[in-house]
Parts: sequence; structure tokens; C-alpha cells
Amino acid sequence: MAEERLLNVGKIVNTHGIRGEVKVWPQTDFPDVRFRNGSRLLAYPPEGTAGSPFEIEVQSSREQNNVFIVKLKGYDNINQIEKYKGWELKVTDAERVELEEGEYYFRDIMGCAVVTEEGESLGTITDILSPGANDVWVVKQAKGKELLLPVIDEVVLSVDVPGKVVKVRLMEGLL
Repeated sequence: MAEERLLNVGKIVNTHGIRGEVKVWPQTDFPDVRFRNGSRLLAYPPEGTAGSPFEIEVQSSREQNNVFIVKLKGYDNINQIEKYKGWELKVTDAERVELEEGEYYFRDIMGCAVVTEEGESLGTITDILSPGANDVWVVKQAKGKELLLPVIDEVVLSVDVPGKVVKVRLMEGLL
């Protein structure tokens, strides 16, 4: 399990009441999937803290003021759960939620080579910006300059995640 890539989905930030519930700060785009009844998560201690990772099961949850109040199976009072404040909740890479066509995880896009529709190499995606209506991929060119590519259908023609290649059409004014 240690060799497999883990994804953060939340952090236990505090207890809630005396019946073993915790407040979880969600770090996922899919909190309804991650914190639903029966969901299994891996609990990891904060860096530099004693404790070993272990699996937990969500018994119930509800959203409240930008956090999730989560009841974990087998934890019925505050004394059992209080020691886990600050712990990270994770899932394995294999448990990623499948995205719809045209949607990508940031980590799948980072490091992709960018080529024009004519096959000319433009560079590598080094950052992703989210300024508003659409994302912008930052491409580091061989000359060291950065190219900002708006993620719109007119510019991004295809994305080959396994091959780590993005094919684009350069609109006037982009270079």
C-alpha cells in the first residue's frame, strides 16, 4: 500500500459533539462519493506524529458550513476519536472517480508534451491556472518562455493522457 500513490480527500479538523463524530475539511471534488455511508478511507497521521495509517469506514455524514460532519463506524464517543484531529483521509489512485470526456485530473495533465496540429513541439505543461471561465495551461517552451493556452475547444484538439501528449491549434496572438 505504501508504494501506491495516495490521494488526499479530506482532513479531520476537529471533533463534533460527544458521540464520536468528526469535522472533515473536504479536499476533493467528490465529497458526496468519499463521505457517503459505507465509504472506506485510509487515515494517515500528520507528518512527524506518532501513529500508523489504518482503514476506516464512514457510517454517516452530512455537510455543514463547508465541512462534513462524519460518523466513523466503531467510534461512538469523543474520547475514541479526539486523538485523530489533524489526520489526513486518503484513497488509493485506483479509487479515483472516473471523469466525463473532456475532463482531466490536474496531475494527469502536468508534464504533458504540447504539440501543434502540424506536429511542432511547443513545450511541456508545467502549471494549471483557473482564473475564471476556463482553465489556462502554462507551457514551458524550449526557449524558457511560457505560453499560456486557454483550455477551450478551439485550442485544445486532443488530449492523450496515457501518451502524455496534448495536440493544440494555435489561435492568432497566442505565441
